Amino acid sequence: MEICSICKKEKEISRSLGICIDCIRDRFEKSLPYIKKAHKKEIYSEDGVTCGICIRRCRIPEGEKGYCEARKNTGGKIIPKTGSDEYAFVECYYDLLPTNCVAADFCGEKESKRGKNLAVFYGFCNFDCLFCQNWNYKNVERKMSVDDLLFFVDDETKCICFFGGDPTPQIFHALKAAERSERARICWETNGSFSCGLAKKVGDVSYRTGGTIKFDIKAFSNSIYMALCGVKKENTFKNFKFIYKNFRREDPPILVASTPLVPGYVDVFEVEKISEFIASIDPNIPYALLAFHPDHKMMDLPNTSKDLATSCFNAAKEHLERVKIGNVWLLK
Repeated sequence: MEICSICKKEKEISRSLGICIDCIRDRFEKSLPYIKKAHKKEIYSEDGVTCGICIRRCRIPEGEKGYCEARKNTGGKIIPKTGSDEYAFVECYYDLLPTNCVAADFCGEKESKRGKNLAVFYGFCNFDCLFCQNWNYKNVERKMSVDDLLFFVDDETKCICFFGGDPTPQIFHALKAAERSERARICWETNGSFSCGLAKKVGDVSYRTGGTIKFDIKAFSNSIYMALCGVKKENTFKNFKFIYKNFRREDPPILVASTPLVPGYVDVFEVEKISEFIASIDPNIPYALLAFHPDHKMMDLPNTSKDLATSCFNAAKEHLERVKIGNVWLLK
């Protein structure tokens, strides 16, 4: 427990923010300086070129990199740091099926006895999640071509999952790999904040191959989104609706949502509102509540408690048909 810098009450908060959930939601203007201090600064220049790949729409000056650091302005054009979309900073490895994938309970892989997943881990992200459980994406230094990546796709590879970090900053590399792959289902684990045009491409390739798109919906309140991730929720929610409307498929589902239960910041209210949002689209969309463990800039928070997970599960079940708690071994 810590003292909130705004309301001066003892609450379950992280020193990385220094403020409590109530002040973030109810006193946002007072919270904003603390939120900005906790996150990386935006990239913006009156003379810069706009990168339209995601919600940030960075205005990048000549010779500089965007917020995600994967894309840069060279000669007035936005190009990848690698110099070509044929290359990306990425690592990959095999997971034998069934895996601990967020969608495993819903896509049929829980019953699978054979085959493997190729997990493709991209080395950049356009969010700045203080609680990031995969922050080691920042250490990815291997540069792979699309053909290098596809070398790992063999007859036993049933699915390819792009994640990270997040695939968004290097999404053209992922899309090229997806288009050239002839065997596997194409799946994504993403914050979903890419542009609408890219949402169409992501939805199309997963729909055609029988893959699933897993949206990590961090919160419902925009203020909590900004506090935890340094960015607004707009594109994530909009793209979630768009993909369901245009690529609806129920078996396996085209969409799965997940939310990390960050103690002190993602509570029953946030989960219930997310559940209502999902149910307004289709109450049969699967939803996974993920246990949090102390990591990255929120090492001072506890693991998700069993009480919080149970309360959030019960709230979600009021609105949705298919809800599960993931990473149950982390609950305390």
